[in-house]
Amino acid sequence: MAIAKQALKIVNKKQLAKREGCLSLILYLCIRMYPLIKKILFRFPPENIHHQVMKGLRLLHRIPLGGAALRAAFDNKTTGLERHLFGLTFKNPVGLAAGFDKDAKYIKELASLGFGFVEIGTLTPLAQPGNDQPRLFRLPADKALINRMGFNNQGAAAAAIRLQHRPPGLIIGGNIGKNKITPNESATDDYEKCFHALYDGVDYFVVNVSSPNTPNLRALQEKEPLRQLLQHLQDLNQQKPLPKPILLKIAPDLTDEQLDDIIEIVQTTRLAGIVATNTTIRREGLQTRTDEIAAIGAGGLSGLPLRERATEVIRYIHTHSGGTIPIIAVGGIFTAAHAQEKLDAGASLVQVYTGFVYEGPGIVKNICKGLRK
Repeated sequence: MAIAKQALKIVNKKQLAKREGCLSLILYLCIRMYPLIKKILFRFPPENIHHQVMKGLRLLHRIPLGGAALRAAFDNKTTGLERHLFGLTFKNPVGLAAGFDKDAKYIKELASLGFGFVEIGTLTPLAQPGNDQPRLFRLPADKALINRMGFNNQGAAAAAIRLQHRPPGLIIGGNIGKNKITPNESATDDYEKCFHALYDGVDYFVVNVSSPNTPNLRALQEKEPLRQLLQHLQDLNQQKPLPKPILLKIAPDLTDEQLDDIIEIVQTTRLAGIVATNTTIRREGLQTRTDEIAAIGAGGLSGLPLRERATEVIRYIHTHSGGTIPIIAVGGIFTAAHAQEKLDAGASLVQVYTGFVYEGPGIVKNICKGLRK
């Protein structure tokens, strides 16, 4: 009887492994066919299809062997890419930028796609709907997106509850901002509330004062308001038993003089680093027709058109700070060559968003393979 039970266990394990292998093969084929799949997905409104795809990914993750199959197909097995930064160990340098999983709803599923870290948010103290739809637009000719989401999220407290069930081993950043109805004079209170709400659930913080989609938010990048805000958060941080790394996310549209101010403030407030860069309000050099761009209207541009400027900002900060400020690079990263360009300019880690949309779920694996070579 014992021998029969043992034999049955072996058969069951083989059957499970076979099923997992079949699922992994199907997912691998999805990677290879993503250019075709993308054409289908791009027929639907971008914000709607984003939510549908993520719900589908969640459903797949919940079925037996679904999560294992996702990890087998997409997770990066390349060794030697670990990064040690901010007192944290990143299994690889490729993260997901803020904005994709604002409310920490899909961190388990995203972990299965191989990301070295995931940044949630931007989160605000109060839930808010964001700007009116449509507010997310594709520019396929430029491999770009324009968004004017407006910090739509369910609030920092709701995200904190979800983070209580975060997957082990995944580094999570919390990107924080202010509510639209909060005047700039009271912005510090909003950032403080988010800091306290998320402190136990995230590994590092990113202060977002650079989104172009919240009225007057970028005014907080001016020297004195920014210094006061960051110093206040650092004072709160130092009162904690275990201070968390706090980084600043900046716009690509800053002048050299403004970047000099940023460097000085980050150094004097002893911030952990900079995330460079957010989206741009510029529209120069696009392949998309001018009338289409005009019809879309306001919003932040991301994707390949941002690549060169983001690299310039990273190189400037790295050079003028003497390499003393750690940088997480964002902007126009689609391939391993793009990621390496950012690392060569002075970044320590990279994040993708628009590249993830255009290149598909295999992007982390492909970048990591390329970096290893």
